[in-house]
Amino acid sequence: MALYTIADLHLSLGVGKDKSMDVFGRRWQGYVEKLEKNWRAIVEPEDAVVLPGDISWALGIDEAREDLKFIDALPGTKYIGKGNHDFWWSTLKKLNEFFDANGITTIRILYNCAFEVEDYIICGTRGWFYDDTLSGIPENTDFDKLVNREAQRLKLSLDAAKALQEKCGKPILCFLHFPPVWNGTACEPFIALLREYGIQKCYFGHIHGAYDAPPCFEHEGISFALVAADYLNFIPRVIFPPEV
Repeated sequence: MALYTIADLHLSLGVGKDKSMDVFGRRWQGYVEKLEKNWRAIVEPEDAVVLPGDISWALGIDEAREDLKFIDALPGTKYIGKGNHDFWWSTLKKLNEFFDANGITTIRILYNCAFEVEDYIICGTRGWFYDDTLSGIPENTDFDKLVNREAQRLKLSLDAAKALQEKCGKPILCFLHFPPVWNGTACEPFIALLREYGIQKCYFGHIHGAYDAPPCFEHEGISFALVAADYLNFIPRVIFPPEV
């Protein structure tokens, strides 16, 4: 069994070509076909893949059906998190009911919770912007309020992971959509939680076009890795077994 991760699929199979990512540069052209080809080439049915957010452009769960069924049809068990563009996201109960009604059997919701996956425990949530000066933050946003709310959600997930760890002793991996630190600027409430819970590895998406970024970097003793789909050239990044 292997464990992979890839974020920011930005699927729009049920929305239409007006939401295609092809306009964002050559690397995005034909990205859905590229993703499927690469995924099927390396991921086996017994493997697991973590998708930390921005799954679909859909605005509602019914509109997201084709995107979710596309993911479901790919090999492996998928653990999906919420991103800032996942407006289709609903409650856990409604999502699981939707999965049951549509025959979606290989997708699990990674949000305020944790799962034991072979040699690891995985946890995570959406997170929030790492810098309140960014132009992409919605106008009139109460930055501190949203950071605190998202930090509490991360704490819920870390608490669930710790409870599992007490039983099995396996290391915890954390997956966020937003980067807790980027270009030297950190969102301190998230960094503090990761340090408090002894997290050594954290994976995130959200950042696009940063193709010269290192595959991983360290901040306050934690290893961070960008796993946005375009950065990975639409090849899921292997976590276990580790690359030599």
